[in-house]
Amino acid sequence: DRVACCPQMTVLAVRIGAFATLLTGRRGETLDAWITTVRDDDLPALHAFVAGLENDHDAVVAGLTLPSSNGPMEGANTKTKLIKRQMYGRAGFSLLRQRILLS
Repeated sequence: DRVACCPQMTVLAVRIGAFATLLTGRRGETLDAWITTVRDDDLPALHAFVAGLENDHDAVVAGLTLPSSNGPMEGANTKTKLIKRQMYGRAGFSLLRQRILLS
């Protein structure tokens, strides 16, 4: 196992696995403990990630805890933007509108 050769990589793999458990298990209440553990480690890349999480802490905890998601809305936005890009320079708004309504 290549990760076992480097103690920092082993710790990094463990911390990332723990964060994946937070994500999949919707365990936002344990985020602060995970952040504290990561802060105690010598992993600068994860420290930058944790700083980003702390910038919007309340939203991150809500995203890891609440069952609702804005995924369907983001999917609709992405689809609309894709159709718009495909139509660029070809026709006016009426055809774009028709394609969006038919999709």
